[in-house]
Amino acid sequence: MPFLAAKDGAQLFYKDWGSGRPVVLIHGWPLDADMWEFQQPALTEAGLRTVAYDRRGFGRSDQTWGGYDYDTFADDLKAVLDALDLQDVALIGFSMGGGEIARYMSRHGGARVTQAVLVSAVTPYMLKTADNPKGVDPSVFAGMIDGLKKDRPNFMATFSKTFFGVGMLSSPVSSDLIQWTGNLAMLASPKATIASVTAFGETDFRADMSAFRVPTLVIHGDDDQTVPIDVSGKATAAAIPSAKLKVYEGAPHAIPFTHAERLNGDLVAFLKG
Repeated sequence: MPFLAAKDGAQLFYKDWGSGRPVVLIHGWPLDADMWEFQQPALTEAGLRTVAYDRRGFGRSDQTWGGYDYDTFADDLKAVLDALDLQDVALIGFSMGGGEIARYMSRHGGARVTQAVLVSAVTPYMLKTADNPKGVDPSVFAGMIDGLKKDRPNFMATFSKTFFGVGMLSSPVSSDLIQWTGNLAMLASPKATIASVTAFGETDFRADMSAFRVPTLVIHGDDDQTVPIDVSGKATAAAIPSAKLKVYEGAPHAIPFTHAERLNGDLVAFLKG
């Protein structure tokens, strides 16, 4: 399997498909690069070179004990772009992965990047504070951490219902897909899984927003119960100069799965527009 080295020597697994202009896909919590099951093949077939990698601690990448903060995550993204010498890059980040893009744009000056897409992203600031009153109450993240420490498999099974927007009598995806993503989640180390909740829940990206100087597409579902659109998607689009916001009506958090065909079409149109 192909690996590349992060700045601290951590080995990051990646998949590099096709040829053409490079697109780097950054996965969400608590999954890995395989979550792009529907997007990576479609983008590659559209004539793009697609690279998807596992965040440290997740999937097949090294399970380091430390480094679960966004400065390190942004440095890891830089390591991917540098190791593969990618130029004219489009970055696509889902959920937690949107944070990597934001911090990379500010910490590394957006080097090599000419487009960005934030899908159901955690930017610009999730946590409810005095100066961010629409944010998520800190007790929510504390409850997630408690649940993960007590019974991680059970927590993931429960979390999936909100993630996918599963109702009492209906589900937008199959039970098999939900089980598969649960299996992906359990490949991550407990340390990475828990520490990343703190990272995406408490990191303030508001100062990073002005570093976006490339065309940026923000996609968010208006029924996202995991990362509410008002505190995230709408706020992100308002903070990034010239960003375009696409709202998926009735969509939950898991847009790459529940609205795969629509998302693929929007991504190809934006990347090739």
